[in-house]
Amino acid sequence: MAEHYHQQQHYQHQQNIQNNQSRSQQVVKAATAVTAGGSLLVLSGLILAGTVIALTIATPLLVIFSPILVPAIMAVSLLVMGFLASGGFGVAAVSVLAWIYRYVTGKHPIGADQIDQARTKLATKAREMKDRAEQLTSAAAS
Repeated sequence: MAEHYHQQQHYQHQQNIQNNQSRSQQVVKAATAVTAGGSLLVLSGLILAGTVIALTIATPLLVIFSPILVPAIMAVSLLVMGFLASGGFGVAAVSVLAWIYRYVTGKHPIGADQIDQARTKLATKAREMKDRAEQLTSAAAS
């Protein structure tokens, strides 16, 4: 019986140690979360204040220089879009020409099967239309 009582006390002692460790871990986690959250909150407040100050300083300058800045920004954006479009069309043209070269030389590029199927369908339809036109002209002649 004394042995059983001693084992219970030992078990309770182990439980208390684990509870103390888990409580200390919880306290450390909470302190870390509060520190990180607080510092991020302070940082966001400083950024908000800096943004408001910068906007307050920049607004009169933007109003004064807007007759110059707006057309300049529009011209620059049109130039950039033009260069990007011409570059994109150039890349597309080169890739199409490379595909056509591979197709003509018989290297069987991606999509060549679909082109062949479309050509066959077109030839079949053209033959059908020719036969139908011949039938109509022969029926009209009789």
